[in-house]
Amino acid sequence: MNATCLRLGLLALTLAASSAASAADCSLKIVDGWVRLPPAAMPMMAGFGRIENPCAKPATITGASSAAFGEVEMHETRVVDGVSRMRAVPELRIAPGESATFKPGGLHLMLMEPGAALKPGSKVAIEFKLKDGKKALGEFVVKKAGE
Repeated sequence: MNATCLRLGLLALTLAASSAASAADCSLKIVDGWVRLPPAAMPMMAGFGRIENPCAKPATITGASSAAFGEVEMHETRVVDGVSRMRAVPELRIAPGESATFKPGGLHLMLMEPGAALKPGSKVAIEFKLKDGKKALGEFVVKKAGE
């Protein structure tokens, strides 16, 4: 085998390993995250934003947590027989190249048992647990209702 073929083979292996490492390092992106303050002191708040999956494989979120709250759950509000109902969402699958939008009146985070009073403009970290054992961290800005 000549030196040129050997170099080309090594280059191809290096590129393949680099590409595989990039795919393995791929993670969800949390965009425009925000927490809505309730109008009065309440033991729960809601979180919104967009979670994007730029990876080549689907991602499944199985839970969430935050040091700022005792409990974080994914919920969805739907109108059933003319009545608005909220239910827990135990898993959320996001296809490659797709996103999930958390918004008022739809999919959202229930943030329960705040550890301290939050102020507008402060930031809260929320960690999403994935089915494959990985985690994704998002930053959520605290806003007054109506902002």
